[in-house]
Amino acid sequence: MVEDPGELADIGGKLRLFADAPLHTGARIVPAAGQIHYLMHVMRARAGDRVLLFNGRDGEWRARVADVSRRECALVCEIETRAQETGPDLWLAFAPVKKTPGEYLTQKATELGVAAMIPVVTERTVARRINTERLRANAIEAAEQSERLTVPEIRGVQSLPELLAGWPAGRGLIFCDEAGDALPIGEALAASGPRDGWGILTGPEGGFAPAERDRIRTHACVLPVTLGPRIMRADTAALAALAVWQAVLGDWH
Repeated sequence: MVEDPGELADIGGKLRLFADAPLHTGARIVPAAGQIHYLMHVMRARAGDRVLLFNGRDGEWRARVADVSRRECALVCEIETRAQETGPDLWLAFAPVKKTPGEYLTQKATELGVAAMIPVVTERTVARRINTERLRANAIEAAEQSERLTVPEIRGVQSLPELLAGWPAGRGLIFCDEAGDALPIGEALAASGPRDGWGILTGPEGGFAPAERDRIRTHACVLPVTLGPRIMRADTAALAALAVWQAVLGDWH
C-alpha cells in the first residue's frame, strides 16, 4: 500500500532523510549522528513525530520517531508512501573546479536528475584534490530536498584518457566544445539517434587542451555540441547542458 504523504503531519511539513539501510514495515533505523542532531536539536522532534525516509532502493517510507533521549533516537518504518522509481540514465563527467563551485555543481546536478557524477582530471584542471565523500554528502542533501528517490553515484576521480577508454559502447557522450564549430546542443540532441543512456562531458576553467579536444572528438560515442555564443563558467556550462538534455530527451516533457 502506498499512502499519500500530503496527508502526513510530518516535522516541518515534509522532512525527508536518506537512510542507507533496508526499508520495510517495522524496520528500525538508527539515524547518523548528524541526522540525530538535526532531528532533535534543529527540528525539535519528539517521540511519535513522523518523517519520510528513502534509500534509493525501497521507495519512500513514513517513519515514526521512537526511543528518544537527549542524544539518541530511532526511526521506525510504518508505511510506504511512494513506490521506488528510477530517474533518467544520465551521467555527468566534469573537470573539477574550486571547492564552492564543485559542491554547488553537485547539488544542482542532483536536482537536475543525474544518475552518476564522474570527476575527470584534464591537462588544465586546477582542483585536483577531490573529496568524494563531501560531494556525496552534498548529493544526499540535495536528493532529500528535491524529493528524489535516488542519490547520484559519486565515482572516483579518473583521468581523461581513462574516462574515454572505459566509456561504455552505445552510451552517448555529449562533448561541450567551447571551440564553437559544432551544432547547438538542442539541435544536436533532437537529431541524435537512440543511445544506451547518455553522458555529458565538461572541461575545466581553462578549457580542454587542443590535443585533448582532438582526442575527444575522434571517440566513437562522442556528440560535439556548442552552448551558445557566450563563454560560461565551467559549472554553469555543466548545468546548462543538463537542463537542455532534460528538456529535449529527459523527463521534463
